[in-house]
Amino acid sequence: MPPRSTSPADKLDDDDYPAYTMGRAADMLGTTPSFLRALGEHRLITPLRSEGGHRRYSRYQLRIAARARELVDQGTPIEAACRIIILEDQLEEARRINAEYRRAAADAMPPPRTAAAPS
Repeated sequence: MPPRSTSPADKLDDDDYPAYTMGRAADMLGTTPSFLRALGEHRLITPLRSEGGHRRYSRYQLRIAARARELVDQGTPIEAACRIIILEDQLEEARRINAEYRRAAADAMPPPRTAAAPS
């Protein structure tokens, strides 16, 4: 397998790359920087910091923030919205693990035996 390229263009497809400043992230979400700070205070998202200490957000974090904004816009308090999203994430992870266990159990089962025809 050839070594993976590490050109700057590769970061464009990386959902976890912290490419967006707080101002740009807030603008993209149609919200305020204080909303993004509140999500951090409630431990929903933790932005990475640039060398200068500025918050940087990834596309993945922006999707989470957008979900929080959706819930808040529907009247859910921000604390509850953050908890809902955390629980949704935990449920999805539990479902993924459960599906893996089911696949492993199915793979471990011996094939069904067929009855031999009477002679």
